[in-house]
Amino acid sequence: MKFCSLHFTVVCALLTPCAPAAFKMDRSAMSDAYWKIWNDDVQSKIDADIEKYRKADASVEVAAPDGAEVRVEQESHAFFFGAHIFNFNQLGKTEWNNRYKELYGTLFNSATVAFYWRTLERYPYAPRFEERYEDTENFWNSCPHPKEQPHWRRPAPDPVVAYLKARGVRIHGHPLVWGSTHWMTPMWLWDGFCPDAEKRALEQASGVEIPRADPLNEISACDRDWSRAWWTAWKNVYERLSDDEIAKLIPTFLKAQEEFYEKRIRDIAARYGSRVDSWDVVNESATDFDKFGRKAVRGKPFDRSWYGPMPADYAYKAFVWAQKYLPQTAWLNINEYNMTPFFDQVKDLLANGVRIDVVGSQMHLFNPAESVKIARGEFTKEVYAKTHPAAVAERFSVLSQAGRPVHLSEITITAPDMSPRGQMVQAIIMRNLYRAWFSVEKMNGITWWNVVDDCGAPGEPSISGLFTRDMRPKTAYFAMDDLVNREWKTRLNVKASGGKVAFRGFKGRYRLTWNGVDGKEHSKLVNVN
Repeated sequence: MKFCSLHFTVVCALLTPCAPAAFKMDRSAMSDAYWKIWNDDVQSKIDADIEKYRKADASVEVAAPDGAEVRVEQESHAFFFGAHIFNFNQLGKTEWNNRYKELYGTLFNSATVAFYWRTLERYPYAPRFEERYEDTENFWNSCPHPKEQPHWRRPAPDPVVAYLKARGVRIHGHPLVWGSTHWMTPMWLWDGFCPDAEKRALEQASGVEIPRADPLNEISACDRDWSRAWWTAWKNVYERLSDDEIAKLIPTFLKAQEEFYEKRIRDIAARYGSRVDSWDVVNESATDFDKFGRKAVRGKPFDRSWYGPMPADYAYKAFVWAQKYLPQTAWLNINEYNMTPFFDQVKDLLANGVRIDVVGSQMHLFNPAESVKIARGEFTKEVYAKTHPAAVAERFSVLSQAGRPVHLSEITITAPDMSPRGQMVQAIIMRNLYRAWFSVEKMNGITWWNVVDDCGAPGEPSISGLFTRDMRPKTAYFAMDDLVNREWKTRLNVKASGGKVAFRGFKGRYRLTWNGVDGKEHSKLVNVN
């Protein structure tokens, strides 16, 4: 079938009051220049690679008489179609929460769970693993300003993990180590564990005042002001003092910082090691590698990270600690948005003996104007690198050279606007990119980031979701559901011969059903890989 005549039918009985009519992709939402790039030859190459890398041949023994018809139904994917689940029970209405949670196990077979240090351990030695009242649906349903709560988008992990386990959804923890003072590092680390004498000595030697935090305003505008002030202060310290000078002035803090990072991984591993399938061990560290000529093992007293001071060789040590405390069954991922130095960093870490099981790459179209340009076929430099089919192929060809599976770990595709055409643009961009990504040999999963509009982090677009804020499905949802649950799921009937059936299908778990010589229905579960 030619791509230009492609259409797909959408069924959404659980998510909308009534099932919508058949849906056809409206190609006119995109310019001729766009379709010239995503042309039939490109689509045919994608189809061929999907057939080659995402499917497998199967020969299965069945106790069925020759000529009997065997129904072959794929029940689950080997490939991971994921999304973060940061808004668990937080949407404000039970109806909306149920629709949101139902997606995990129907559309998404993988979920990224929040383990951000700042909100997980607001106070030292008191991690918020278990559900408290402020994590309950009752709290959020009666909360007039949810975004002003410090734990917005940061649910307690215990109930989320339990829910996903019950649904049979794969669990990905994000992240263990990240230098971000805005989103990750708890403010009590500096305030509480750098002695006043060391703070004064550093400030006197550098002439820079290091900002103190207000623990009562952790995720407020005050917190954002503090984060900017912290980054600026350390930038100035770095310009005035050497690493050795800084290390001599704040030795107690640097020792405590490293001990707390290791303790954090140890505590999380003890509670979730057997329940979480994979982890972003270190997040967004490639800029440090690039900016400071980082090598995995350097023997420095600390890392002058662009985030602020970090444990020496922190990306390397994060994997060492993860290998020490997490079980062998847990996959260890590295996650990054800055692709320019990333492959060199991965090679460097592997050369120094750490175990990296999966390489994670991000792709965010945060700006609606980017989607407008794409629809026009205007592939400017940044847009080209993210979304042009040739650039997509090149990026993952390079990352695949690490010899590890690739996880497309964070995806944002923003609609130009909420008009029918704007939603169609988002859906078409998503559909073509998902097809291209799905066709990459080493790709093992794709994770959509913000599922619901107006539920992203501050500064992220409000119309990048698959659903509106009141959980009404957008066009992009229907396009994704069609790919995951129809186009990429195998359902067929085959004839038994010699006690076996043979078929080719998408990799995953299958149920085979047939009527035996006894006249009764029989079934068998098999994995096709």
